[in-house]
Amino acid sequence: MPSPYAGALVAVRDVESLRRRVQAWRREGRSVALVPTMGALHKGHLTLMDRAQKMADRVVATIFVNPKQFGPNEDFKSYPRPEHDDFELLNTAGVHLLFAPDVAAMYPNGFATNVRVSGLSDVLDGAHRPGHFDGVATVVTKLLLQTLPDIALFGEKDYQQLAIIKRLVADLNIPVDIIGVPTVRDADGLALSSRNAYLTPAERAQAPKLYAVLTAAAAAIVAGGDIAQALATAQDEILNAGFSNVDYVEARHGETLQPLKAGEQGRILAAAQLGRARLIDNVAI
Repeated sequence: MPSPYAGALVAVRDVESLRRRVQAWRREGRSVALVPTMGALHKGHLTLMDRAQKMADRVVATIFVNPKQFGPNEDFKSYPRPEHDDFELLNTAGVHLLFAPDVAAMYPNGFATNVRVSGLSDVLDGAHRPGHFDGVATVVTKLLLQTLPDIALFGEKDYQQLAIIKRLVADLNIPVDIIGVPTVRDADGLALSSRNAYLTPAERAQAPKLYAVLTAAAAAIVAGGDIAQALATAQDEILNAGFSNVDYVEARHGETLQPLKAGEQGRILAAAQLGRARLIDNVAI
């Protein structure tokens, strides 16, 4: 389907059109970057687009709110879908092609295949959102094979997702380099997220405490503090900051996501509920 919008950016809805345009670039000797998103774009996404433009000749962005990664009581129906605004942002950012399929294009009648990355998908967010990462792995595998880019870029805010994607690409020999891009934050430290729109003004003022607490916990661990004590203190401080629930605060190895041992480098990762918004964040150890 041709783009319904005016401007330099072209939007396509079907895999055949996507592949035809990418193949034309390949015949011209162009390199291709892919930036998958679920839309509701913000500065963090635009940072991914900017990095992609610096690393490849052509940039493909995707917008697809993937039903397979939402649980039965999650916000699939209410997830923001400002398609026109997203298109304008991508157009202004200089992205070359938008792939915006509907559910039927991605999961046609009879679709029966799912991708699962064992181990990495079972901890942290995977333990609290059963099936979530199977949905992520399946749709990302499809997007990579539909586009066959040279590189694909993902934000480090979703650090567990990034680790899973790197593993599936290695395991399935998909010929693409996965690039992690550092988390983009507001001036007060809050990681940018489409779900931040759910925060009330009062909750928005509380939300940066999550990053501050994780930063302090990581510093304590680096200084030689007891890991379990640092994590327990962090959980208490998140709850004291006004969050209603903490799903997890964990220190994990940066690649395997196994519990961090003293002296190792890794990440401290957390998920906590603040009003309607479930916020996730992580910082390096």
